[in-house]
Amino acid sequence: MAGFRGDERAADEARELGEALGRLRRAAGLSQAEAGARTGMTGQGWGLYESGRRPGLFRPDVQRRLTAALGAEPESLALEAGAEVSRATGGASPGVEAAGRKFISAPVAAPAPSAQIVLTDDALHPWASAGTVVEYDPGRFPRRGQGCVLEHVDGTVSVWLFDGADADRLHLRRGPDAPLDSIPRDGIRGLSAVLVRRET
Repeated sequence: MAGFRGDERAADEARELGEALGRLRRAAGLSQAEAGARTGMTGQGWGLYESGRRPGLFRPDVQRRLTAALGAEPESLALEAGAEVSRATGGASPGVEAAGRKFISAPVAAPAPSAQIVLTDDALHPWASAGTVVEYDPGRFPRRGQGCVLEHVDGTVSVWLFDGADADRLHLRRGPDAPLDSIPRDGIRGLSAVLVRRET
């Protein structure tokens, strides 16, 4: 019986991930046939992923290939799946909690509009280069290794890779292999998770 419940749970998770893929595809303005053509498969094959009937959707390489066809990243798929669970349960955004932190997300009642910024230099190469459009979700706290946008109290905005935080400082990197920088929280007005990177 325990194995049967495990199979049901896996099927539910596959369905939720497939539905998140479908929402990303619709947000990109593509049909299943168009998205499938970008990955060398038929629209029917793409539809099997969206319906949760193709188990490969859990594989990181498959997620990279499918989300790339939509101009997105695998983290966008995970965030979309997590955001839908949060909307359905009326809970807070996933991964955002800790009493005493300045950056705590409010419960999500509806999808929040995202914001965009265009990178003007190659400081984050190879993660992103000049001209990359970065879409971010104001108020969503980033995960370790995820891109983030800082709104400084002086009005400037900067993009970093998030590496962690403590009560007084944010720990960030300018690129995947760059040294760690620590920025005092009192100089930051807002911190937002990057959802999508698009090369222009």
